Amino acid sequence: MNICRTTVLAGLCILGSSLAHAQPAIFKDADYKLGEKLITESKCAACHVAKVGGDGSAIYKPQGRINTAAFLRGMVEQCNTELNLGMFPEDVTSVAAVLNRDHYKFK
Repeated sequence: MNICRTTVLAGLCILGSSLAHAQPAIFKDADYKLGEKLITESKCAACHVAKVGGDGSAIYKPQGRINTAAFLRGMVEQCNTELNLGMFPEDVTSVAAVLNRDHYKFK
């Protein structure tokens, strides 16, 4: 009985951990390491500082204009297009997934 109880508890811990990091379906196949790399390489923070001042993080307003995961991805695509960053669709998704994980937290 102890083995069964331990197995159930371990399963619940794993389930709870995965739910705590749940991401919207749109980010299901996102490559987070790539997204982090692209954010750095594309100098996103420097652009955001130029737009909003400070450290640039004020641009991330979860209760503001961006209110869905799909809209967040669309905003990243808009930056990609306007700044001619040359990201592929899966790159845009990866960047948006990182932003969601770190700032927006859409489920």
